Amino acid sequence: MEMVKQNPAATKIKPMLTRSQRKHQRLKRKTILWAIIVSLILVFSFFATYFTPNDPYETNPLAMRQGPSAEYPFGTDNLGRCVYSRILEGARTSIFATIMLVIISFFVGTVIGVLCGYYGGVVDDIVMRFTDILLSVPQLVLAIAVAGILGGSLMNTLIAIGITSWTSYARLARSHAMRIRQLPFINACRLTGCSDFHIIITHVVPNLIGPMLVNATLEIGTTMLSIAGLSFLGLGVAPPTAEWGSMVSEARSYLQLAPWAVFAPALAILLTVMLFNYFGESVCDLANSQEA
Repeated sequence: MEMVKQNPAATKIKPMLTRSQRKHQRLKRKTILWAIIVSLILVFSFFATYFTPNDPYETNPLAMRQGPSAEYPFGTDNLGRCVYSRILEGARTSIFATIMLVIISFFVGTVIGVLCGYYGGVVDDIVMRFTDILLSVPQLVLAIAVAGILGGSLMNTLIAIGITSWTSYARLARSHAMRIRQLPFINACRLTGCSDFHIIITHVVPNLIGPMLVNATLEIGTTMLSIAGLSFLGLGVAPPTAEWGSMVSEARSYLQLAPWAVFAPALAILLTVMLFNYFGESVCDLANSQEA
């Protein structure tokens, strides 16, 4: 009888994924999806000025407190300015000010935490006690006090919030640096004559950058709410600069006459913070699944 040759490729069995591997793939796809959405928001907010149908700073006494229409999609405010155009213009201020503050806090807190955790000693004790003092005071309360002293402006708002926002990064980086410095391969690097700077840059920082980035993504929504809160209280971005928190503050006095002037920027804050929080949670879940 003639033997039929079987194709080895046809008989190849696709390996079955375990439950944890399937969960990891689902989390990875979810994280990629949220990353794409967040990236689109950042790109759109950067070029939002080119999509404004009207001048966001032009006042029109004849169009005061008009309802949503084809000319003014989200209506107008008490000065006749287009609310929709001001929301698009304020997206750059609200979102990129938040991103910039998170990046600065991430860098400052990571550097301080790594140095304290790697070297320890008296400096570490002094810095950590100082961070404990800052953490003992509610962040927003301290930011209000600092912003009240410095005055209302975007730069002063970033300084007021940034005074305490670096502390969470510093404590997290310190704990990871203390753990990493005791590992055997770090001692081997010291025996081979590697300098502390080389060990920190080559081995310590790459091994803690993952948890630090996860913490940074989770802090974006909180930081955005803090900036909007200070602007709402009149301690942040000064009018007439378009910023979502200050827009809500300006329009609250005539809420019953033009509710759209309050609800539109408030909804923009809500949706943006939710999207960034979902992105941060997905990154956190993905990191936890890799460690499991």
